[in-house]
Amino acid sequence: SGINAEYGGTIEIWLGKYSSFAVLYTLGTLTALAGTLFLRGPMSQIKKMFDKDRLIATIVLIASIILTIIFGAVLQIAILALVCCVVQFLAFTWYTLSYIPYARNAVKSCFSGVTGMTCPC
Repeated sequence: SGINAEYGGTIEIWLGKYSSFAVLYTLGTLTALAGTLFLRGPMSQIKKMFDKDRLIATIVLIASIILTIIFGAVLQIAILALVCCVVQFLAFTWYTLSYIPYARNAVKSCFSGVTGMTCPC
């Protein structure tokens, strides 16, 4: 499953295997994303990914997937690959929350309550 690939990839980066880390972590994210396709069907899901409410999360997710591969597999810069994985996780979470009514508002409210700052998202 996707989460197993992500965890396997995370272990690989600590072993210095950047290429397998980038591939496994990104494969996990893509598997998780593909797992959501059954909710609306592939074409409808792809169209919904680029709706106004999801556009930024989708672009950040796609960019972080690409950058994870570049930094992890091609350039082998571990710290940047790890940062891209964190961004990938956050973007996928924000994207997923967009399908749950009021979920983003709840997260923003929790962020504001905990930090005392207004959520920038």
